[in-house]
Amino acid sequence: MIALVTGGGGFLGGAIVKRLLARGGAVRGFSRGCHPHLAEMGVEQFRGDLTDAAALARAVEGCGLVFHVAAKAGVWGPLESYARANTLGTKNVVSACLKYNVPRLVYTSTPSVTFDGGDENGVDESRPYARKPLCPYTRTKAEAEQHVLSANCEALATVALRPHLIWGPGDNHLVPRIIARGKAGRLRLVGAPGKKVDSTYIDNAADAHLLAADRLAPDAACAGRAYYISNGAPAAMDDLLNRILEAGGLPPVTKRISAGLAYTAGAVLEALYFLAGKQDEPPMTRFVARQLSTAHWYDLSAAKRDLGYSPSISLDEGMRLLKEHLQSAAKSAG
Repeated sequence: MIALVTGGGGFLGGAIVKRLLARGGAVRGFSRGCHPHLAEMGVEQFRGDLTDAAALARAVEGCGLVFHVAAKAGVWGPLESYARANTLGTKNVVSACLKYNVPRLVYTSTPSVTFDGGDENGVDESRPYARKPLCPYTRTKAEAEQHVLSANCEALATVALRPHLIWGPGDNHLVPRIIARGKAGRLRLVGAPGKKVDSTYIDNAADAHLLAADRLAPDAACAGRAYYISNGAPAAMDDLLNRILEAGGLPPVTKRISAGLAYTAGAVLEALYFLAGKQDEPPMTRFVARQLSTAHWYDLSAAKRDLGYSPSISLDEGMRLLKEHLQSAAKSAG
């Protein structure tokens, strides 16, 4: 069997690729760029954009399993750019799977599809999609997830996973952003202290994807369903940020601003960036303000029951591994 991983050159996609290769199967990657490290591992690479249905079809043809991990992430930018990558791109993946009789599709979603700006304390998959998504990313990911789940049928079994705040060695998004802002003195705690959030160590996120693929079949309990994924160890946002800073050798952040001030600042900065035609992300947005000032942690009962999911790397162990990785990278750079 050949397995295709869209976004195989990325953080999560790469972790899934490594696990598939360890099982001895043939693996393909689909990305916009070329990734020499994948070629060295024996991954057959296909280059193209998710909006290019023909290029995507060439990668899907002959596969028995597809992990659709690639997406346009971020909290800022025109809706059209997110819709093309996330909504249209996902529709192209589903169409290619149906055309070439791929029996299983595992889709990487996000818990943000249900986030409406308020606290999410121990919520489960019965929580509805947000009625007013707070940014183009969450809106288009919700559209993509619904399309994947509605496509579940006898010919194509589908499942969606919602890992929250993936981090760990090799992270090129969350950890670097926190450390960069910490070094620049631009990081602030937002809102009332003690709001708990879930996060997901990279190994646990990748394991969840393979567990879902192994269980997935037309009559499986997980077919046509979405699942929250995390370490199952919610921690206060303040603690999580400061533990990542400590792993990077930085002092803790102590300065705090109110949730209201952060939201107002985000709205003003978004307006200014829009009027100026800036493409880079503002230092604060309304979505980020809400994310930093609210609780969001999840009931993993369904994932444990239907997927056999159980986090193998604890929060403490993950932080230790992250610290070792960052120290080693700093020595190499120095």
